[in-house]
Amino acid sequence: MGVSSRNHTTKACIPRSIFPYISILALFSLAVVVLFKVDDFIFRTKTVVGHNLEPTPWHLFPPKDVNEGPRYARASKIIQCSYLTCLRRSSYAVEQGPSRSSSPTSTCPSFFHWIHHDLEPWSRSRISFSTLMEARQLAAFRVVIVGGRLYVDFYYDCVQSRAMFTIWGFLQLLKRYPGLVPDVDLMFDCMDKPVVNKTEYELGTKGPPPPLFRYCTTSGHLDIPFPDWSFWGWPEVNIRPWVEEFKSIKQGSQDVIWRRKWPRAYWKGNPDVQSPIRTELLNCNDSRKWGAEILRQNWFEEAKGGFEQSKLSKQCNHRYKIYAEGYAWSVSLKYILSCGSLSLIISPQYEDFFSRGLVPKENYWPVSDIDLCRSIKFAVDWGNANPSQAEAIGKRGQIFMESLSMDRVYDYMYHLVSEYSKLQDFKPAPPSSAQEVCEESLLCFADAKLREFLESSTASSSLSLPCTLQPADHDLIESWIQKKRKIIGDVRMMEKKRA
Repeated sequence: MGVSSRNHTTKACIPRSIFPYISILALFSLAVVVLFKVDDFIFRTKTVVGHNLEPTPWHLFPPKDVNEGPRYARASKIIQCSYLTCLRRSSYAVEQGPSRSSSPTSTCPSFFHWIHHDLEPWSRSRISFSTLMEARQLAAFRVVIVGGRLYVDFYYDCVQSRAMFTIWGFLQLLKRYPGLVPDVDLMFDCMDKPVVNKTEYELGTKGPPPPLFRYCTTSGHLDIPFPDWSFWGWPEVNIRPWVEEFKSIKQGSQDVIWRRKWPRAYWKGNPDVQSPIRTELLNCNDSRKWGAEILRQNWFEEAKGGFEQSKLSKQCNHRYKIYAEGYAWSVSLKYILSCGSLSLIISPQYEDFFSRGLVPKENYWPVSDIDLCRSIKFAVDWGNANPSQAEAIGKRGQIFMESLSMDRVYDYMYHLVSEYSKLQDFKPAPPSSAQEVCEESLLCFADAKLREFLESSTASSSLSLPCTLQPADHDLIESWIQKKRKIIGDVRMMEKKRA
């Protein structure tokens, strides 16, 4: 007789009451993972105001404190401004622009010829994508325009608000000429000194030079000069957008007639910018011996006092105003010329996009950096002995700057970008790391003061086409260079005879 056995399988019983807790725990874990990923994503997002960006290594400056406020608030702002603001806006397409006049446009100012000169290094080789990428290591950001939309890939932070106002300038160009600005891909450095050395590429052994846009260049460099940020304003030192600032300076220049202006040379600025010329200029501060009044500008103190003592419109009461380069070129040139005083320009090494149109003894007086104080004294004595001629030169300098309206600035930008785009042998496309930037996204990041400056420099669509750019003329450029050298040489001979 057999005994049957029964296998009992024990099953773990999980109380039903625990399921809600498991679900909550799972959702919480998922939320933590998502938040971690979002947090990591946000704090790797680079922005126009400097989030997650280091200062340019080739020109260091104190990092900005852009991480103010609660972490959640910062993350929300970055998401809103960088990824959501531009979603619903349309591009600056042809249909958005007003109907333009079909009548012939005026010829561009003569200094626009320099556009061809600046792009000549790539006229034969053209610009390949690999050539563009060689400029990547020299750039602070990359600008890509496709179909009337602007995309920016940020590499390094720029000092103060330079990046924001430069990119704002690109946006205003698109707004000024909707549907006309071609697709383009370019690298931009927002710091001062040019870096693409001409001699390294003259022999042709290194291939075409890297195309790099910046605010200035020199005769020994191939960096491509582009209008600087201050045309749309410089909030940190309370300099208004160019249209407003020029008008204010011109009005201020009329407060005192020429013969009653102080018959001395005047300079006010910051000498502590690694500028040998400005350091030497301090030695000329003797109105009796050298006929010059040289003043230090302390921007920190000015900011505390509301910039009352640094208003450019109040600095036009001398017959002569000195321009001295700083760390490199200085934005002060256009404001000095705008006074209508006789501008004394000290042997400039750097050139911006418009300064190459200035002619010595027509728009300014050239001062030598050798025996600087004596050269300034000679200019002052010559002007006081020839007041009508000195006044006329100063007036022509002011007229030159008045002709440099924002219409002409946008025309220069348009033609430079257009001619550059013709040299690219690839189809521009924004990289995955680039962000679309629009007016609204920049304003989203701007504080109250920056916003006020940006909004006051907004462009409107043009009812006419850009001015007509004349064809390249190498001989004309060379004749200008030789003419300028001769005039400066003649002035030096005058100084030697006087000595």
